[in-house]
Amino acid sequence: MTETIRVAIGLPGDASEEQMIQAKQMGCSGVVLATPRRLPGDEQWEYEDLVRLREWVESFELRLEAIQNWPAKFIDKVRLGLPGRDEQIEHCQATIRNLGRAGIPILGYNWRPNQLYRTGTTPGRGGAEVTTFDLSQARDLPLSHGRVYTAEEIWANYAYFVKAVIPVAEAAGVRLALHPDDPPGPSIGGVARIFSSFEGFERGSHIVDSPSWGLLFCVGCWSEMGGTANVLRGIRHFGSRGQIAYVHFRDVQGIGDQFTECFIGEGNLDITSVLRALVDVGFNSFLIDDHVPHMVGDTGWAPRGRAYSTGYLTGLLRAVTDLTGS
Repeated sequence: MTETIRVAIGLPGDASEEQMIQAKQMGCSGVVLATPRRLPGDEQWEYEDLVRLREWVESFELRLEAIQNWPAKFIDKVRLGLPGRDEQIEHCQATIRNLGRAGIPILGYNWRPNQLYRTGTTPGRGGAEVTTFDLSQARDLPLSHGRVYTAEEIWANYAYFVKAVIPVAEAAGVRLALHPDDPPGPSIGGVARIFSSFEGFERGSHIVDSPSWGLLFCVGCWSEMGGTANVLRGIRHFGSRGQIAYVHFRDVQGIGDQFTECFIGEGNLDITSVLRALVDVGFNSFLIDDHVPHMVGDTGWAPRGRAYSTGYLTGLLRAVTDLTGS
């Protein structure tokens, strides 16, 4: 059966039955689970645990579209080129094989050794709580990993990693989906951020030649790098090559060193043009919401904000695909 573009939803690592039921009620095709806590393991994820996780998701008549982010302790030495990285890579290879055997097709990951940085929150539309980033407040943060790590070091470590794991992923039928640095830009905490531009992803795409190398195309991050024009450039280039594994959909106000997250449709993006571009390049995987504003009464996972974003994307996708006949 030919896949079509569809709307799934991202769930936290401790996803509950209630959240799974809400995902089904919203009409989502499936879920993406972020570092699932149902998966034990200090070094790798085991086949039996992955099968149980997939079957649990499927019990709600949803598909497990992807797992996003393995624990930092699985890959921290690899990212920084530290002693012990070869052992970690062997465990990564085992995890990827187990994902393939368990029928889980995508693993989303990032290549930033330090955290996702935000510098505060602020009231958004109607008082909804949204996050902000201001590089002037993060520029002088202390070293996050004891010393400065240059861009060429981080590039060398990335190349070492993908050359070791992508052949395994291809054999296992698994796609590895690379997320941008968030926020994109210069070093923070002394660690270079190499996936912060079109040019960075283009360089990364040529290290290995495999359908298992792909992008977790975060529209919000690409907008932070350069607005709608940059998002469309990335979609047309990488999407036409079939290298977009799935999409994070969120909106921001502001570009570069200073931005505020916001509701879909009130930020930088021409949302309709972005969805049309995905359809035009033949993208046939899934979209999920991302970093939603917390609406009145929201806590934790922000179910009200999630429902708003998912409904917005579902309706707009229907309109765009009906108009294009896709």
